[in-house]
Amino acid sequence: MNTDAPTTDPQDDGSQDGPTFADLGLRPELLQALTALGYEEPTPIQLEAIPLVAEGRDLLGQAATGTGKTAAFSLPVLQRLEAHRGGRAPVALVLVPTRELAVQVSEAFHRYGKDLGARVLPVYGGAPIVRQLRSLEAGVDVVVATPGRALDLLNRGSLRLDEIATVVLDEADEMLDMGFAEDLDAILDATPEQRQTVLFSATMPRRLDALARRHLRDPARITIAKERAAAGEAPRVRQTAYVVPRGAKPAALGRILDIEAPTAAIVFCRTREEVDTLTETLNGRGYRAEPLHGGMSQEQRDKVMGRLRSGTADLLVATDVAARGLDIEQLTHVVNYDVPSAPESYVHRIGRVGRAGREGVAITLAEPREHRMLKTIEKVAGATISVQTVPTVADLRARRLDLTRAALRESLLGDELDRFRVVVETLADEFDLMEVALAAVKLAHEAVGGADDDEEIPQVGFRPERDNARGAGGSGARGERPARRGPAGPTAKLFVGLGREAGIRPGDLVGAITGESGLRGKDIGSIEIHQRFALVEIPEPAADEVVQALRATMIKGRKATVRRDRA
Repeated sequence: MNTDAPTTDPQDDGSQDGPTFADLGLRPELLQALTALGYEEPTPIQLEAIPLVAEGRDLLGQAATGTGKTAAFSLPVLQRLEAHRGGRAPVALVLVPTRELAVQVSEAFHRYGKDLGARVLPVYGGAPIVRQLRSLEAGVDVVVATPGRALDLLNRGSLRLDEIATVVLDEADEMLDMGFAEDLDAILDATPEQRQTVLFSATMPRRLDALARRHLRDPARITIAKERAAAGEAPRVRQTAYVVPRGAKPAALGRILDIEAPTAAIVFCRTREEVDTLTETLNGRGYRAEPLHGGMSQEQRDKVMGRLRSGTADLLVATDVAARGLDIEQLTHVVNYDVPSAPESYVHRIGRVGRAGREGVAITLAEPREHRMLKTIEKVAGATISVQTVPTVADLRARRLDLTRAALRESLLGDELDRFRVVVETLADEFDLMEVALAAVKLAHEAVGGADDDEEIPQVGFRPERDNARGAGGSGARGERPARRGPAGPTAKLFVGLGREAGIRPGDLVGAITGESGLRGKDIGSIEIHQRFALVEIPEPAADEVVQALRATMIKGRKATVRRDRA
């Protein structure tokens, strides 16, 4: 999939309206590769970033996912790379949050730099480290790494950073959200002081700005606004929210998917248990749904993604952590089964659709008390979310008839009907031709799921503002986390085998627990951080769920022992 640019010849004769890649002064080897790939004119982020990065400037770039950031930094890095270089130590390091993104960025470098003989190595956890060690020993030009594996290789002495000329932090806000702040500091401190640093992010929280102040020198700043991105064939997403009582969410989601009929969709859930339950529900409705969450092995995740990309599955039900870095070409819809607790998560999610000039759809199922959080998301995302009521049974019946009509029209325009002529002619001797047609349409309608056995879903609206002034998710315009009040009922204390020595802070534990369970920040009580362990107070009914969730995930890039405290 090319999410980085539209498609024609970048070495055009100048007759097209907009600027071309040739206008950016790229070397012939890169232009030749872009021509072979069918790339056309640069997107806005590429148009502004490529000349600056090629000059060696530090850069702080903010643009939504899918606007072409990969080419915006990989092309100028390759522009400065010595062709068929023989050195063994890398000269460029790209840090990304996930294995999937590491693979995608590495593939882009390979495609663009093949005529330069660029040696690119992706390094990430979950893959045999021996193979990565051998490749580093043989010599590479560009290393694309997740922070945890990069730091591991650095500590082993296998990853040499003394010749690094450029460091790129891609999806920097997601790396901070995943607890990699101190890893990033350690890696950057190990690179030459005079290196070039390029940072790209979809959002710009204050802590990311602090990271930039520490490690970037007089950076050029680029912000691609929504309206500018649209002009550059970037994401175009229709954003809709449906107000649904919690108990009616499974039925409402099925109804909405029936109406929307997505080619492929990701449904985001808060917890892995919710992922598994909803996957079973959707499969029961006849969808081909697959789960994706932190409790699955990398091999299982790869198989799920293979089925989605091959078309043998059309729905991916996932947690945020598991879905980070995914790039699915045929994706048309993103569904928030719950309103995201952080507006930045919403921005990342909807950036997965509407790429390369295509239209995408973002759907959010909001409970009546979640009006304030939805307004906050609108403010942060810089877009209007249209609030609608759940489709009625009548709406669904009309949509199903539309689908039947479209299927019949497509069949009539085809040329494979003659073998059925004898059936129609025989029946026409006994019945009116219109009745024969009606019976055929009825059979076709029922064959595509047109049975009218659906019940009405309660139609509700948002509660008045005063009802959810203290509500879940209402964090105010500045996007700050609501104050924690702690558990109201019986509590349990959990032992987490990471502490100050590992750089653990209360926010890291709160983020891990809320990201992988059904708890929110206000549900978590006292947190004690000791030298080598931490103690966290949570509601007793959720203790077992949280223990299992934390055992299967990473906290600040590390696995931790998690159990009920024995004290």
